[in-house]
Amino acid sequence: MKPLLHLLLALGLGTGFVFPSSAEEAHHPNQAAEHGHSENEHDPDDGHEHQGEHDHEAAESELRLTPEQLTTAGVVVTPLEPRPLAEEIEAPGEVQLDQYATSQVTPRIEAQVVERLARMGDKVRAGQPLVVLSSAEMAEAQGQLIIAARDWERLRKLSNEMLSEQQRLAARVAYQQAWAKLLAFGMTREQVQRLARTGDVKRADGRFSLLSPQDGTIIRDPFVVGQMVEPGDLLFEITDESRIWVEAHVNPELMDQVRPGAPARIQAGDRWYPGKVLQIHHTLDETTRTMGVRLEIPDPGDHLHPGQFVTARITVGEGEPVLSVPLEAVVRSPDGDWQLFVEKAPGEFEPVEVEVVRQLPGRVVIEGIAPGTRVVTAGAFFLQSELAKSGFAVHNH
Repeated sequence: MKPLLHLLLALGLGTGFVFPSSAEEAHHPNQAAEHGHSENEHDPDDGHEHQGEHDHEAAESELRLTPEQLTTAGVVVTPLEPRPLAEEIEAPGEVQLDQYATSQVTPRIEAQVVERLARMGDKVRAGQPLVVLSSAEMAEAQGQLIIAARDWERLRKLSNEMLSEQQRLAARVAYQQAWAKLLAFGMTREQVQRLARTGDVKRADGRFSLLSPQDGTIIRDPFVVGQMVEPGDLLFEITDESRIWVEAHVNPELMDQVRPGAPARIQAGDRWYPGKVLQIHHTLDETTRTMGVRLEIPDPGDHLHPGQFVTARITVGEGEPVLSVPLEAVVRSPDGDWQLFVEKAPGEFEPVEVEVVRQLPGRVVIEGIAPGTRVVTAGAFFLQSELAKSGFAVHNH
């Protein structure tokens, strides 16, 4: 029996008739299909869960504020409207003093500096004493005035019978010449009048003061006390620093587009300063072969100084309409991109990324947003701060 049993077992294993796993599959024919179904198909609820996450993220990037908050923060919402921006030509330029608002203080006669009353950097007013000088020539002229003033005062009171017309005229001319001589030497009319009225011979000491001819700032004072100065020597240079000139060097081929009075602006560092075209030169610069255009730039903060090189832009017309917003309306997102805050509904705002394609003084030209969109043009930094305080990570999809 044993040899026969062994033969039957060998035949069964070789032909594969008896396998427990095959028997189980025969009893469960749908099991494999069910496994296949679970691998190739997804739960229909998975898509809803993903959409829900997206909606939740979008909701987090929105900000809701009360009318009181908007008023306190100064938030302003404006619809985007295309408008033309100025066409400009660019040229290098150099800052210069406004020569029409600058004056120099110089002696008119040989003299010695006795006392300094002002120094470089001082703000001075018109008529303010700046320096005291002493001159032998001035002393002689002061004495002549005192004598001439007394003679004229005495003679003009005499009757015609006691004094000829020629004598009276000579005394009057001598008095007027003495007066004019002191004015020419540098004394003011008030100083001369005071000297003539008092007749105090002690005042004929040759000392006199030079006064500031204008309001402004002293920018040069190249002298020392005790120095002998000649007529025309510079003692002080005073200027009104509230405005300056910029000499722009423009390509002659572009000059037919430049007009006096046209708006202009200059860039010094990362800051822009508005101004206008004041004058246009009528000869070419022999060195640069460019045409000079003089710009007048207000500078009340005294940020610009003579000799400083700048970039000048002169308006020559209007370009095509573009979308632009105030510079303060665009802020950086956490990703480093530019973004605007869009009003989705009253009091509800959402940041939207935009592309800044051009920057102007106080404004930027943008793309990536539709005209008519209501955007925050003032108070964007406040909205960004509110989002940051809430811990929202803003990402636009």
